[in-house]
Amino acid sequence: MSAVTAPAVRKVSRPRADALRNRERIVTAAREMFVEHGPDVPLDEIARRAGVGNATVYRNFPDRDALVREVVCSVMDRTAEAAELALAETGDAFTALEHFVHAAADERISALCPMVSSTFDQHHPDLEASRERVERLIEEVMGRAKAAGQLRPDVGVGDVMIAAAQLSRPPAGTDCLRGDRFVHRHLQLFLDGLRAPARSALPGAAVSIKELRDY
Repeated sequence: MSAVTAPAVRKVSRPRADALRNRERIVTAAREMFVEHGPDVPLDEIARRAGVGNATVYRNFPDRDALVREVVCSVMDRTAEAAELALAETGDAFTALEHFVHAAADERISALCPMVSSTFDQHHPDLEASRERVERLIEEVMGRAKAAGQLRPDVGVGDVMIAAAQLSRPPAGTDCLRGDRFVHRHLQLFLDGLRAPARSALPGAAVSIKELRDY
């Protein structure tokens, strides 16, 4: 009887830990420099800040669009994680919403908005997945505050995110760090206006997620 040959075990190639760290450093450096200088910052400057060589940047991101998309997805994923932390809070629902909005402002995705709309495919699967996740979680955070009777019922996800973006949005290339000291102060003024019961009727209708995407 012939011996039964065991099936070959397929080896799965996994990125090395140092390669993953380099990729994360590149994304972090790119996010910082896009906020500070805008979308045209040279990739070699991003590589220098990340502490890697130019070849490492291009090995991870073949072109600028790929890097921009990764930065935007990363920021949205971090914003989603902030929403998950808010949902995990067991105390006051409106306080959890406040914590989320302040954390979202710190991510500074608003500074990336101008180049996001003009650089890459808005329907890329990675971008769609990150966007859908963060939108769903924000709806949950706001829905919990509304269910508790603490958030006025005439506001939508778009209202909150547009206001947070506008209040924390420095023009790229300006000394945005100087304006940081005003961001959370003005956000808190806005958040106080979201509390129920409402003191006035809002003109127009609540901004929906679809309108937020088209904004």
